[in-house]
Amino acid sequence: MARILIVPCGCRGRELARALRADGHAVRGTTRGAHVEEIRAAGAEPYVGDPDRIATLMEALHGVTVVVWLGGGIEIPEGRLRMFWEKLVDTPVRGVVYEGAFEALSREASERWQIPLALGDPYEGVKHLLGV
Repeated sequence: MARILIVPCGCRGRELARALRADGHAVRGTTRGAHVEEIRAAGAEPYVGDPDRIATLMEALHGVTVVVWLGGGIEIPEGRLRMFWEKLVDTPVRGVVYEGAFEALSREASERWQIPLALGDPYEGVKHLLGV
């Protein structure tokens, strides 16, 4: 099975983590620090990193196949999201499930760097990207 990174792993992220763990995937969930134990209780590996500071997320990408960016509630500058996509090129990530304000940027980045993108339901997006 695959390793999935959920950014951020709030309430919806932890619900997704439980479902992905039930499917046999390894899951890592990011938090700025407040929800480490909740992420662990959901069966995911907690990782302290801030989506507003992309460099803090880079170590979380080790061994990750799919990133799920649940950015609907995160206000991150467009340039930082672009930077995240640029940095994905040099990682093992082979797909991104994206939810957030900069959908057009994600489509463009997906095409430019040939990283598959899924939009919509995060659980279904992961399944689609993994071909299951």
